Amino acid sequence: MKNIKPLAGMSNPRFADIATFFRLPIIKDLKKLDYCICGVPWDGGTTNRPGARHGPREVRNASSLIRPYHPISLQSPYDNYNVADIGDCPVNPADLNDTLKKIEIFYNEIKKENVIPISIGGDHLISLPILRSLASDGPIGMFQFDSHSDTWDSYFGGNKYTHGTPFRRAIEENLIDPKKYVMIGLRGSLYDPKDFNWALDQGVTIITIDEYYKLGFKKCMEIINDKLGKTKSYLTFDIDGIDPTFAPGTGTPEVGGFSVRESQKIIRNLKNIQFIGADVVEVSPPFDVNNMTSLVGANIAFEILCNIIENKK
Repeated sequence: MKNIKPLAGMSNPRFADIATFFRLPIIKDLKKLDYCICGVPWDGGTTNRPGARHGPREVRNASSLIRPYHPISLQSPYDNYNVADIGDCPVNPADLNDTLKKIEIFYNEIKKENVIPISIGGDHLISLPILRSLASDGPIGMFQFDSHSDTWDSYFGGNKYTHGTPFRRAIEENLIDPKKYVMIGLRGSLYDPKDFNWALDQGVTIITIDEYYKLGFKKCMEIINDKLGKTKSYLTFDIDGIDPTFAPGTGTPEVGGFSVRESQKIIRNLKNIQFIGADVVEVSPPFDVNNMTSLVGANIAFEILCNIIENKK
């Protein structure tokens, strides 16, 4: 019997008690869970504006506003499956390589228990060690919502591990099948006119923001669903894919992006894809305004959770 439920807002005010993701209990025994939500409070891969290490704590606070039932499906992710906040992944703010190993080990335990994780970062480099764990049996597909490709080779004289390089490393390490990999929302100025060439040469499908508006929502969703099909896949959502008008609290904002409404529609139309995990990254509270980015991040995480559970049903 499923009996793990969030605190009820009608009997316990949403501003009260200890902040957890969606007011769920903290349960660290993975054997009791089907899905878990965890924080990865680390931004050691950031190359410009830091602060994403504080993302999980503020997203937890903001998530107290989210009620248990989805407004479109009228379903709750907690009715048929056990979901809980498992706390934060261990990190080392003084050692990048040690942190990458700690994250991988942490997610190995989650994978071993067949629990599907929704992770709240943290900068985008956290996706690499998560993928090293979840894709350890072979390459998987991926959907990436982002304003940047994060497939650059290196930064600052050969540094291979930054929040701008995780998916180049993931392809090189055979964690992602590039022919089952779609990015959407890319925009903004580039370092070089050939910035996307490497990813395109591997077979990655890139839908820039301009191409999205040229092709239209329906066509873009067809492309995404056709590419990923029934492939086991990972969903990574960089909050900077949303326009900074709606989500200013991020390290590398790019103007001309998606609205929150458009972002919700995109996630809701991925319900046939078999996601084995997901993350929401790059929420940087020090650059936020009235906690609006943390609230957006919490709502996006809820949409993703509902999407993954709806697909499993």
